[in-house]
Amino acid sequence: METTTEPAAPRRRVRRSPDDRRAEIAATARAIALEEGLDAVTQRAVAGRASMAAALVAHYVESMDALVADTFSEVVAEEIVEVRALVADEPDAIAGIGALIDAAIDPERQDVTSLWVQAWSLGRRNTALADAVRLRMDEWLGIISGTIRAGVDAGSMRCDDVDGTALHLLAMIDGLNAHELVHWGGPAAQGAIAKRAAEGMLGLAPGAIAD
Repeated sequence: METTTEPAAPRRRVRRSPDDRRAEIAATARAIALEEGLDAVTQRAVAGRASMAAALVAHYVESMDALVADTFSEVVAEEIVEVRALVADEPDAIAGIGALIDAAIDPERQDVTSLWVQAWSLGRRNTALADAVRLRMDEWLGIISGTIRAGVDAGSMRCDDVDGTALHLLAMIDGLNAHELVHWGGPAAQGAIAKRAAEGMLGLAPGAIAD
């Protein structure tokens, strides 16, 4: 007896919502940035990794400059939340400055450090990225100045120019991190340099932050 089989029903394509598409593009851009750098976040690269047409990427993002800026901003926003929590967990402002320096120079954060260094360069021609960099730098500066101000108020630190000192520390940390990316100096030595400088600027005894 001859048997026949029914043809398989065609698979229905599931149309993804615009929000889902944008989230997928954002996640893909983030992965590329952390693995390969901000300059690798191109329309073709995002489309290839997300297995979608390049035209679809162009349809769902305002521009590649905007996507690069958003990618940087979101990654660094998470870094800032983490550092704020680390500082808040310390018993006093002196320990908070130490935790902040340790976190900023942590070699495990080099993927984010690379984004910072690239963003300073790429931001010269990407206005949206430059705006994002300034915003996140202001937030980092706020963490440092807030911690110093708390120490001054508690009487554990001496500082006549809180904002200027915070800016000095931030610039030093940024420079040391850039050095580490090309292995010019190690994290332990850089952390010690930053802590000694902070002790001098904050009227602390040598070793107060390191201890």
